[in-house]
Amino acid sequence: IIVLFSFRVFSINDVNSLPPAVKRKSLIGLEPFNAMHCCQSSLHHAHPGSYVLLNPRQCHSPQSPKQWHPLPRRLNSRAHKGGSAHQQAIPAKEEQHNSVQTHNGCTDTLLSPPLGIPTIIMAQPQQQEHHHPEQDPIYHRHLGSLPPSGPFQPPEHQQQPPLLPPQPALVVFSGGTAFNSVAGELQQLTTRVAHVMPVSDDGGSTAEIVRVLGGPAVGDIRSRCIRLADSSDEEAEAVKTLLAHRLSSDDPQAAMHEWYSILDGQHTLWDGVSEPYKQVIRSLLIHFEKKRKKIGNKNSKRKGGHTNSSTLDGFNFQNGSIGNFFFAGSRTFFGSLEAAIFQFSRVARIPEGSLVVPAIRTEERIRLGAELEDGTIIKGQNQISHPSVVGSNTVVKGQESHPPLPSPLRRVFYLSSGGGQSHEREVLPRANPRAVSELEKADAIIYGMGSLYTSICPIVCLEGMGEAIASRPVPKVLLLNGSQDRETSRAGTHKGPMTASDVVQAVCDASNRKNSRRGLRRLSHPPSAYVTGLLVPRSGEIHVDLEALYAMGVRHVVEVPSIRSDCGSVLFHPTSLVTSIHTILELLLSSSHAGNGTHEQTGAHMQQQHTGVLVQK
Repeated sequence: IIVLFSFRVFSINDVNSLPPAVKRKSLIGLEPFNAMHCCQSSLHHAHPGSYVLLNPRQCHSPQSPKQWHPLPRRLNSRAHKGGSAHQQAIPAKEEQHNSVQTHNGCTDTLLSPPLGIPTIIMAQPQQQEHHHPEQDPIYHRHLGSLPPSGPFQPPEHQQQPPLLPPQPALVVFSGGTAFNSVAGELQQLTTRVAHVMPVSDDGGSTAEIVRVLGGPAVGDIRSRCIRLADSSDEEAEAVKTLLAHRLSSDDPQAAMHEWYSILDGQHTLWDGVSEPYKQVIRSLLIHFEKKRKKIGNKNSKRKGGHTNSSTLDGFNFQNGSIGNFFFAGSRTFFGSLEAAIFQFSRVARIPEGSLVVPAIRTEERIRLGAELEDGTIIKGQNQISHPSVVGSNTVVKGQESHPPLPSPLRRVFYLSSGGGQSHEREVLPRANPRAVSELEKADAIIYGMGSLYTSICPIVCLEGMGEAIASRPVPKVLLLNGSQDRETSRAGTHKGPMTASDVVQAVCDASNRKNSRRGLRRLSHPPSAYVTGLLVPRSGEIHVDLEALYAMGVRHVVEVPSIRSDCGSVLFHPTSLVTSIHTILELLLSSSHAGNGTHEQTGAHMQQQHTGVLVQK
């Protein structure tokens, strides 16, 4: 690509040396701009906080002041001390492959330096009329901030105080697997995080507990609580190890023997746990065992005393989670899932301010259903996303094991057999009032990466949830998956897999309850009422269709350093992701502040800002 503009890189000292009138006019009131594609390599040695001066000969004239363009400043220098300016600007095509050990023990390949700095592209004045951003591969590899509607005024980076509070209150919507990799790291940004979780997981030992004892599924909630648990001293580490332990997945008899060894207090997992802690945990495990045995005996008598050889009193302990058993004992003892979460949080020493909130307040068994575009109905979360092998108590969540859905997903809904019903029926649950309350206090909303239709949509489709999200004038950031999965492998509006804009639209449709078949009131908010920014992993599989996103009102798309797992999936680098969350929240708040002169704007006002905005060409 031929250089379209001659330029130099000036430091802040160079800026300060300019005549005051020129300097003042040069740093404000930029024209509407598009992505800068030319001479990306020439910017590698520019320092954060520097400015690029296009056509410098004209800039000494007061008649052409709008020539200064800011480079992204370093928002969290502590996360990447020692990184040079050159390293911060390494192009995506020069991928570095280093070894990183992840939480699951796999060795992942680092696709880009873990510097914690997202790639934010430069800006330039309006380009040639027939140029499309998608024609330039650099644009896709260096995404960054999209142009706002109307003139853009860059924040005064050297003087302006941070717009994000020191301890921002975040609400995170996610499932119990993918976001776990960053849940602990997020505490470096803030300890005030409310994790809103679905209660429809029906795989593994969770399914066995729900089958016997009923009630909501706690698998995702338990998984997040374990990830947030304290491990700062020997006893805390021992408690966390105990509650995270799983029984044998290969031998049912060995699983039963190990369970009773733990229950009797003789297992080595109790080493390091003080007597008071031990008694509290054991008492609730014993309560679970008594409850399980009582119901198991009743079921056995109904079947004439016959039980499966791999079960004890009709219960299969294979691959059982001690944390799930603790949760089940606590929930049945207190008669409340939220009380059980409170008890688990105290035992596991989850930091004050970190909350795990079930999306639905219920003590009944509830399942997820999905309707496909061809009318097919699938029942059960795991049958939708990662169906298990028939007869197995172990769910394999690797996408390679599962065939694509026969048709694109249209909607998800809830099923329940409670209230004396002999069969499952579609129900219309309301959002947990506590989750809505946390949204009302939130400084930002995060949609975690993971299963779109079985983790995110089951939360936002609840009655009252879409209303609460749309009414909040705060940044709303979606973390895009790095790989396609069974749920996103087919798009409903075009051939091929879902793109980034399809994912945003799916969140919008679920929040608006667009395809609801029952009596829920449908909403009509635009996508920008629910998603205002996007974080994407570098080298991810999902196509980032920038023009479609921009038309939706998604103003900022920031690329984050990524890692590749052994199975080939592209994942966010956890530390870099936390820094990028901070970065995009500041960018969104800056845009909102510059466009309105205040933070006190309504959700409707924010929606109007994004309406009818087109990409500059």
